[in-house]
Amino acid sequence: MLVQVLIFIAGLAVLSWSADRFVYGASALAKNIGISPMMIGLTIVAMGSSAPEIVVSAIASANGNMNTAVGNAMGSNITNIALVLGITALVKPLCVSSTTLKRELPVLIVISLIAISFMYDGKLAHYEGMILLGLFVFMLAAMAWLSLQVDKEDPLMAETADEIPKNVSTGSAVIWIGVGLVLLPLSAHFLVDSAVYIARAFGVSDLVIGLTIIALGTSLPELAASIAGVMKGEDDLALGNIIGSNIFNLLAVLGMPGLIAPGLLDPDAYNRDMWVMLGLTLLLFLFSFNLKGNRKITRVEGSLFVCCFIGYQFWLFA
Repeated sequence: MLVQVLIFIAGLAVLSWSADRFVYGASALAKNIGISPMMIGLTIVAMGSSAPEIVVSAIASANGNMNTAVGNAMGSNITNIALVLGITALVKPLCVSSTTLKRELPVLIVISLIAISFMYDGKLAHYEGMILLGLFVFMLAAMAWLSLQVDKEDPLMAETADEIPKNVSTGSAVIWIGVGLVLLPLSAHFLVDSAVYIARAFGVSDLVIGLTIIALGTSLPELAASIAGVMKGEDDLALGNIIGSNIFNLLAVLGMPGLIAPGLLDPDAYNRDMWVMLGLTLLLFLFSFNLKGNRKITRVEGSLFVCCFIGYQFWLFA
C-alpha cells in the first residue's frame, strides 16, 4: 500500500510539472510564430490547464475505469469552484470586471446543462462523447475568434499578455513540448493505476476516487495559479482560468469516456454529483455577474464555497 501511495504522489507531481512545461513550451512557440497573447491565453493556456484531467480521463477510460474518468471531470469542476475559487477569494476578494468572463459564464452553464442531459439517462453513449469532443473543438475555434474581438481596454488583455513566456527560443520551446507529450501520458498511467489500487483497498468506488483524490490532485495547479494571480492583481485571469478549465473538463474530459469506453454510469453520478456541480456553477454565476458594472467575489462568498466543498466531502464518505 505504501508503495502505491508513493507512486500516486510521484505520478501527480510529474503530471502537474509536465503539464506546466507543455503549456510553457506551446505558449512560447505560439508567441514566436506571431500568435497574439490573447489568443494564446484563451486557447493554449486554457486548454493546458485541463491537460492533466484530459490525459488522466483518457488513460482511465482506456483501462476500463469509465466512472473514474467521469468522476474526474465532475470532481475537478466541483473542486475548481468550491475549493480553488473559495480559497482564492479568502486570500483576496476577486474583482470580476472582464466582459469576456461575463460571456464565458453563461456558456459554462449551457455546457453544464448539455453534459447533465447526456448523463441523466444513466449512461454515456459513444455518440455523446463524439458530440462533447466536437463541441470542444468548436469552443477552441470560438475562443480564438473571441480573442480577436476583445476590447483592448479589457483588463484580461493586459493580464494575459503578462503571463506569456518571453525570450524563449523556438528550440527550447519545442523541447519543452516534447517533454510534456512524453511525461503527461506516462505519469497519468501510473497515477490512475495507483489510485484505483488505493481506492479498492479501502473499498471506495471508482467514481469516488475520481471525484476526490484524483480531482483534488489535478486541480492543485489551478489553486497555485489562482492565488498567484490575485496576489499580482490579475483577478480576471485567475477567474478566467477556472471558467475555461471547467468548460474544457465538461467537453474534453467527460467526452473521453464516452468516446473510448461508453457504458453505464454509477447511479451516484447522475443522482448526486452532477447536481452538486450544477448548483456550484449557478452559485458562481450569481456571485460573479452584475449587469450594472464590476462585481466582487467576497471573502464571505469564498468561505461559503469552501464550506460547500467540505460538506460535499463528508457527504461522499458518509
